[in-house]
Amino acid sequence: MLEVDELWSFVFRSKDKVWVWIAMNRETREIVASACGDRSENTCRILWDRVPSAYKEAIVFSDYWSAYRAVIPSEQQRPVGKETEETAHIERWNNTLRQQLARFLRKTLSFSKCIKMHEIRLKFFIHRYNIGLLPIVG
Repeated sequence: MLEVDELWSFVFRSKDKVWVWIAMNRETREIVASACGDRSENTCRILWDRVPSAYKEAIVFSDYWSAYRAVIPSEQQRPVGKETEETAHIERWNNTLRQQLARFLRKTLSFSKCIKMHEIRLKFFIHRYNIGLLPIVG
């Protein structure tokens, strides 16, 4: 099973939002795919295309954002509200990302200067998280 979610951050200035899309293995808590871009169906498709083939048949828990319904096959998708706690692991991971990296905070003075560096920093964080170098909080 997978949990997918998106969160926003900034690149260059606070007016320039970038959405970070994440797919997490629910059982192992490993981040299996990510994408940066806008909050559109196109960026969701990039995320889905990056999901390894071993997970392409998995049940996917997401929120009700329309891009998920357009991209993830309907027989696999399980849209849920936050009150169900079915996406609690990915929501917790989003908080860990924001706590560990100032550039991903909602109100911050730290910005990535370009989208490329933003993506590189995210990939580095995911790598360290997946190999267990970061503490798992919560």
